[in-house]
Amino acid sequence: MRTLFVEKSGNRKVGPIPVTYRERASCPPSCTWYRKGCYGDDFHTSLAWNRADRSGMTTEELVVKIAALPEDQLWRGEVVGDLVGTGEKVDAYELGLIVRANFGRRGFTYTHKKSAQAIRWIRHANAWGYTINLSADDAGEADRLAELKAGPVVCIVPVDTPEHSYTPAGRPIVVCPAQTRNLTCAVCQLCQNVDRKSIVGFRAHGNKTNLVNQRASRVIPIARIK
Repeated sequence: MRTLFVEKSGNRKVGPIPVTYRERASCPPSCTWYRKGCYGDDFHTSLAWNRADRSGMTTEELVVKIAALPEDQLWRGEVVGDLVGTGEKVDAYELGLIVRANFGRRGFTYTHKKSAQAIRWIRHANAWGYTINLSADDAGEADRLAELKAGPVVCIVPVDTPEHSYTPAGRPIVVCPAQTRNLTCAVCQLCQNVDRKSIVGFRAHGNKTNLVNQRASRVIPIARIK
């Protein structure tokens, strides 16, 4: 698949680390935001996404870039797009190349792919050091994904969710520090921690805030009692 590799991100939330953008064909149609409200369609982000579609490098070229990163380098995969593979599927061979190239580095990403085949390879990637976060659209789905034990979980939460709360099943949610403390991914690194116990919550934001907030509010996290 085609991927745009950026050696130093200019995104103020991500910080100055390497990032990738994967072509649109990688996105699973089952994603709630597939072609209807995805933040990747916001103007500036879509410009980079278009470049991935038109002129991105092959996975074989991408892994050369990843393997050349300094030891222990933090990097983020798929600012937009999803894991290698068309639609709901994961290309196990190409993902394996990325996982291998990541040895000694600290790559992390997110996915909306939830087919049985995808979960199988996500579990393997996490075991081998490439952190793949499973993305949920509300706290209830976050509980269901956590039960799969395939990897760490993130979820969208309503805009008024406190910094610390819980899912309906009692799992702790920590709102993304970029939204509460102005920390970048380069500094925070919470989503790269494959062994964390907490679910990272992203408050609804962006051009489609009302739509995203409505979706996240189907299941309201339990506020921490102080």
